[in-house]
Amino acid sequence: MKSDTPVRPNADVELGWGSDVAAAMVRKIGLKYLALNPGASYRGFHDSLVNYLGNDAPRMLLCLHEDHVVSIAHGYAKATDEPMGAVLHSNVGLLHGSMGIFNAYCDRMPMVVIGATGPVAPEKRRPWIDWIHTAKDQGALIRDFVKWDDEPRSPEGIVEAFIRGMQITSVEPRSPVYICLDAGLQEEKLARPIELPDMARYPKLASPRAHDDVIEAVAETLIAAERPLLLIGRGSRSQATWDRRVRLAELLGASVLTSIRERAAFPTDHPLLAAPPSFWLAAEGKAAIGQADAILSLDWVDLNGLFQQVTRRTSHLAAKVTHVSLDAALHRGWSMDYFGVPPADVNVQSGPDSFVEHLLPVIERKLAGKVKWSGDVRNKTRAAVYSVNAAKEIAPRDIEVALQKLRAGYEISMAHVTIGWSGSAYHFHGPLDFLGHDGGAGLAAGPGLTVGAALALLDSGRTVVSVLGDGDFLQGVTALWTAARYQLPALFIVSNNRSNFNDEIHQEAVAKVRGRPVENRWIGQRIDDPAPDLAGLARAQGVEAEGPIQTVPELEDAIRRGLEIVAAGKPYLIDAHVTPGYSSPPLSRGE
Repeated sequence: MKSDTPVRPNADVELGWGSDVAAAMVRKIGLKYLALNPGASYRGFHDSLVNYLGNDAPRMLLCLHEDHVVSIAHGYAKATDEPMGAVLHSNVGLLHGSMGIFNAYCDRMPMVVIGATGPVAPEKRRPWIDWIHTAKDQGALIRDFVKWDDEPRSPEGIVEAFIRGMQITSVEPRSPVYICLDAGLQEEKLARPIELPDMARYPKLASPRAHDDVIEAVAETLIAAERPLLLIGRGSRSQATWDRRVRLAELLGASVLTSIRERAAFPTDHPLLAAPPSFWLAAEGKAAIGQADAILSLDWVDLNGLFQQVTRRTSHLAAKVTHVSLDAALHRGWSMDYFGVPPADVNVQSGPDSFVEHLLPVIERKLAGKVKWSGDVRNKTRAAVYSVNAAKEIAPRDIEVALQKLRAGYEISMAHVTIGWSGSAYHFHGPLDFLGHDGGAGLAAGPGLTVGAALALLDSGRTVVSVLGDGDFLQGVTALWTAARYQLPALFIVSNNRSNFNDEIHQEAVAKVRGRPVENRWIGQRIDDPAPDLAGLARAQGVEAEGPIQTVPELEDAIRRGLEIVAAGKPYLIDAHVTPGYSSPPLSRGE
């Protein structure tokens, strides 16, 4: 990774300013990187990062938009389960970055967002600009979609804020925290010595675990079941937790469902996977839920919504449902990301990985060496075969098929996929093979998430690949500049249907209900005539690119070139023109 090395003074720089305390605490809590877009509200903090810390531990990454500041930190967390720092300028930067914060909140990803306001003291404000960039309660802008926020009023308060913020963001359920630094306090010379803490005295908080009697009871239910089903939602990037999930399914002979909205949690070519991970349930998935007599939900997001795809009367499901989640700790009134209340015969307040870790030995003890799985294959995954017109055009699923065919020799981490992803051709074999969706369905996230994943997986031997929609790419394109600037390798493939196609589907649904012409669905939706030069936009950010690619043979050649260039340490972009359509059509309201 390319780094900017500052000119160092002849003598050691002493801890002398309010912002030095903030910078020292960022290092103390262990943040390795800070993504930022500069602003005068935190110029003191910026100086401390450069001239007190030497732009090392943490290192700064310059971004061209605050939305990318946050999405890069989000992508980093998705790959590591660890928070990164995101620095936003005053109220205006926070307003820009708030979409990314919402995404990370809905995705339950840790992040330390550092903002600034002020000066709070009016006599310190410059005319006009400092007044419009000062807010009385800046955290109120995002308080409904962060886990905690603070605006410290003293150097000691800064120390406390960073200790507490790191503890809170790192414990399940994880979500961003926000620390707002008063510009006046940043630029205040320390009036007394400040003692920096020994962080060994402030360890990470432990997540709650299920009681032993609850674990015993759930184990009995699952062992007694003839058709158990595991719904695997959120989970960590640990290989050990991955292996435990596989072991649990095989011991119980349980069918498994996973979600493409979440990170990879189970092998998608395993015989016990009942249906491919997709945005909406396939027929096989609906059958697995309908036929199950015991369901273990491991922090499945929108469990009731999943059941509603089987029956609107979810409380009438035949299966005995155990729902394991800590998510209710974040549920408040502003955002409906708590979803519908699911029927659950047993609610377990535990993280899903912790629960499986404690459940597995109980299952093993009770089965006494037996394995309930007979070896039968329930996975009906379709073969990785191109569409019939592949020589002339590219269907959305063809990108998935091409990546499956060309992945040999590369350990690929898919950082993002589009809503057109089928989940039936490209398989996930480990916890870093897929890093999930954007959480809040806010456009512009995909490019930044990819850059953040590339940062997190730098020098890991893994190749980061992302499949983006054209709308998502166009709104987030300048995130690629940060990849070019800091030499963060990733392959960006734009599945370009030249339309806001999801909204075309919605307009068609409304037209049908109202008896109006469906032929007009494209108006106000198509991104064409002129078609934006996506490869040109990437090159303008310093990223090599090619396209538009029109056929599958061209696509294969482009992906081969792209993978080679990324393996050599550079980012690359392919603009692939695809036919409009989805492998799994989205639901529309009223269906």
